[in-house]
Amino acid sequence: MDFTQINNFIMVNLQYVLLGMTAIIFAALLIFININLKLSRMNRRYQKLMQGVEGANLERLLHAHIEEVREVVTKVNNLSHQCKELDIICNNSIQKVGVVRFNAFEDTGSDLSFAIALLDGHRNGLVLSSLFGRSESRIYTKPIVNGQSTYLLTTEEKEAIAKAISTQDSK
Repeated sequence: MDFTQINNFIMVNLQYVLLGMTAIIFAALLIFININLKLSRMNRRYQKLMQGVEGANLERLLHAHIEEVREVVTKVNNLSHQCKELDIICNNSIQKVGVVRFNAFEDTGSDLSFAIALLDGHRNGLVLSSLFGRSESRIYTKPIVNGQSTYLLTTEEKEAIAKAISTQDSK
């Protein structure tokens, strides 16, 4: 096809060519409007992002925030380490206490004798017993390992240990 044939084709079908060109221009106009709307939304987001910055470099601000986050992570790691240390200390400190008062001898008045169990987080510690009588008073202590003693325990001492263990286990 040469130029004259193309020219003749356009002249014969001029109304269709103009209609096609109008459709293309109209589609281009719609695309242009769509792009402008998106650009306007993006511009509003940018303005919102930069609001209050007053000429500061956004990259500098981001680096400052990243540095702050790193410092916070370091502090959190230090606090986590301290919590673990405190947990170890707490588990090895007395945290379970059970007290039983009783009347050791028939000739004494009220429940002046007692058994106290003092245990750590691993149920280790001691049981302290005081037997109060009219003419004398005696105090005994027995070691406790994992809630048990190698020494013979009285009923009151066993009860004090059970109370101490149940106070922590029920929490």
